[in-house]
Amino acid sequence: MNSLFAIIEIGSNNTKTHIYKDEDLIYENTTTIEFKKNYKNKINENDLHILCEVINNALNYTKNISIYGCSIFRNISKEELNQINKKLYNKFNLEIQVVSQEDEANYTALGCYNNIEYNGDICIFIGGGGSIELIFVKNKKIIDKKYYNFGVVDVTNKFDSLKDDIPQCSFSDVYNYVNDLIKNIDIKSNILILAGGDHLYWYNNARYKLIENTLYKAEKQKYMLTVEMSDNYDKDAFVNSLDRIRQNSDNPKWFDGSRAMKVITNLISHKIGAKYIIPTKINMEDGIKMKEI
Repeated sequence: MNSLFAIIEIGSNNTKTHIYKDEDLIYENTTTIEFKKNYKNKINENDLHILCEVINNALNYTKNISIYGCSIFRNISKEELNQINKKLYNKFNLEIQVVSQEDEANYTALGCYNNIEYNGDICIFIGGGGSIELIFVKNKKIIDKKYYNFGVVDVTNKFDSLKDDIPQCSFSDVYNYVNDLIKNIDIKSNILILAGGDHLYWYNNARYKLIENTLYKAEKQKYMLTVEMSDNYDKDAFVNSLDRIRQNSDNPKWFDGSRAMKVITNLISHKIGAKYIIPTKINMEDGIKMKEI
C-alpha cells in the first residue's frame, strides 16, 4: 500500500472518510448521506451526487482510494450496483466494494481489541443506520457474535418525532420497541465498547461529561462512563432540547438518529450486564488499516 491512502466507508446514514499517511491519520470527515431513508426502489441520485463530492474531496489528497459499501449496499441488486460502479469508474476510475455484515463487524472489532491489554470479557457494539453487530471478545479472541438487520434509521422511521427538538414519544416507548427486536442475549460482559460511528460526537456536543478509562490504556479509548451515568444521560436526552445540541455541532443532520442510537446502546448495556461503557469513534477503517499495514 502506498504511504498516502484514503478509505471511504459508505453506511446507510453516514459516509466516513479517513486519509492516512503511513499509519498516521491526517484527515477525517463524516458526511450525512441518507441512502437508506431516501431509497425508493433505487439509490437516490442526489445521494450519489453527494458521494461524488466526498470522493472528489478525497482526491485532493490522494488517488489511492478504497471505497467500501455497507448496509444498504448489501441489499441492492447486483444490476443496480453494477450501474453505480460503472458511473463511478467512468468518473473516478473507482468502484464500491460491498462488505459483508460479518467482515464489517470483524474489521471494526479488530480496531477495538487488537491494541489493548485487557483479559476480561468485552462486548463490542457496532451500530449504524441499517444494521447492528455485537462481537464478544476475551483475551483478543472472538468468542461469540450476534447480528441484527435493523439500525437507527429503522427506529427513527418508527418514531419520527425522535428527530424533533422534544420528542412526542417517551424513552420507555422506544426502549420497549427495541427490546422486542433484540430479544434475549445470553452472553454477558462487564464492558460495552461503542464503535461503528462517532459516539464521542454525541457526548461532546451534548456536553455530557465522561470519565477517564481506568480499565486499560488505549489512544482511541480514553474515556468511559458507568451504566448509571448512561441511564441518566440517555433518559435526559428525551426531555431536553435536541436543537440546542445541534447548534453545538458542525453536522446538525447527524443528530436525527442520535436518540435512537442512545436507546439501542442503553438497552444492550443492560442485556449484557455491563458495568462500564466506552464510547469511541472506531470504525471499520481502523481494522482495515491494521490488516493492510
